[in-house]
Amino acid sequence: MRRWLHLAGERIVQHLDSLPRQPSADVEEAAALARSLRADLSEAGKPIEELLALLFERAVPKSFNTPGPGYLAYIPGGGLFASAVAGLIADAVNRYTGLWLPAPGLVQLEVNVLRWMCRSVGYGEGSGGILTSGGSLANFSALVTARRERLGEDFLDGVLYASDQVHHSVQKAAWLAGFADRHVRVVESDERFRLRVDRLAEQVQADRAAGRRPFLVVANGGSTNTGAVDDLEALAELCAREGLWLHVDAAYGGFFALTERGRRALRGMGRADSITLDPHKGLFLPYGSGALVVREATALRRAHSVHADYLPESQSDPEHVDFADISPELSRPNRGLAVWLPLALHGVGAFRWALDEKLDLARWAADELRHMPGMELVAEPQLTVVPFRLSDRGLHPAASDARNRALLAAVNRRRRVFLSGTLLRGRFVLRLCVLSFRTHRQRMEAALEDIREAVAELLD
Repeated sequence: MRRWLHLAGERIVQHLDSLPRQPSADVEEAAALARSLRADLSEAGKPIEELLALLFERAVPKSFNTPGPGYLAYIPGGGLFASAVAGLIADAVNRYTGLWLPAPGLVQLEVNVLRWMCRSVGYGEGSGGILTSGGSLANFSALVTARRERLGEDFLDGVLYASDQVHHSVQKAAWLAGFADRHVRVVESDERFRLRVDRLAEQVQADRAAGRRPFLVVANGGSTNTGAVDDLEALAELCAREGLWLHVDAAYGGFFALTERGRRALRGMGRADSITLDPHKGLFLPYGSGALVVREATALRRAHSVHADYLPESQSDPEHVDFADISPELSRPNRGLAVWLPLALHGVGAFRWALDEKLDLARWAADELRHMPGMELVAEPQLTVVPFRLSDRGLHPAASDARNRALLAAVNRRRRVFLSGTLLRGRFVLRLCVLSFRTHRQRMEAALEDIREAVAELLD
């Protein structure tokens, strides 16, 4: 075991040390690589040296460099090493944490993390939550909980509302929870890509008049497209007045509440009934770490608890949590250690500082793009997503979109940074998202340099 740890550790450290020098993405001839790796598992084992070589010399390099400093696409996941160490410990000791009794100490550490998250978003006593595999499952559990609390068993006349900027996992969650497309209202967003509260109020009233039952509003606490934060205060007022469950999808943006600027942007989030958070985004942890927190913890139990004769009696003490009673999972990994160890080891202040730095870098990049000839800043950054595009200059929309797609390809071809694109109101837009603890000013300067060179190349 010590030998395996040593050999794997050497490979991992070398890999992490080389991240800044690796290309931001390399998927050329990816299909050929995948074909070359097709093989049945052999009856006899192979030496670990051979297997580690296959992983680190062939499988790992041909990929997006998602933990690298130049990864500015989609929503980066930093992959803190302390979290990987915690995952090794959790898997090696292999304790079961779906119920309190089999591992009360480990469950308590997970509860500590969740209580800290609750306080971070503005929740008080009586709140609680669960760790999930990511924001998609958190949104699903939130929707199921809202359905149970607001509609009961007969829910087919229920209606839920979200903006045209909402994450696609909300639509998927609605399907999985039994709602057809006709139950989901897409509300238009304003010029800042925030849900229009006036339009929402009109649709709620129209649905009530038609005999339907509005029950849920999903707000953005940092959208994927532009980082937009909806007017959470106004939405909380409307939902309180109309008796609607307010869920905030803050998978990307929620942990910016650790900073002063983030708290201002997310003002009103603590009034929501439930909030999705993703530690693998705002806390820079490895992929597979999400969370759902709720203002009233007992709502999770009412939505998820089912007893079986072969299980221990559910905990009656509110201090002791059976996660199987408040989530969809019975079998589950010990997710708590992967969040607890980095926070306990580095301290919350280190994360607050890093998030503040990302806010600074996004605003710096926006200013640089704003003053770049021929460039259009599509939306001011509300958090750390910066959407931009080459201005039309009288081009046909299709030609303009093609030119911006070419710009994205030209930037990414340089392999120092990796950007992604999206469609905003039918137009193709480039976007950069600053959210890796490894991304600092030097790499952002490289990004802007590559953008300038790519623009000059296209317009030459």
